Amino acid sequence: MYTTNTRKISVIEEVLKVDNEETLKALEAVLKNAQEGSQRKKNKPATIYDFVGILTAKETTSIKKVIKETSEMIHPDDWK
Repeated sequence: MYTTNTRKISVIEEVLKVDNEETLKALEAVLKNAQEGSQRKKNKPATIYDFVGILTAKETTSIKKVIKETSEMIHPDDWK
């Protein structure tokens, strides 16, 4: 089993192998978002914007379908 420091060194070694500028930018963005996310959790409660992008397109389509199929449906037994 790897220790935290061993894992960090392994990640650093992999980053040093990166030659693609876009990949490097993506890695930087991941680290920045992770740091900002941990700071946000410490400093303020979550907002709706913290959840933007967590659902896939397929999940979103499925949820929309269920809402469309079930919203504003009147069940006669509910009125008894």
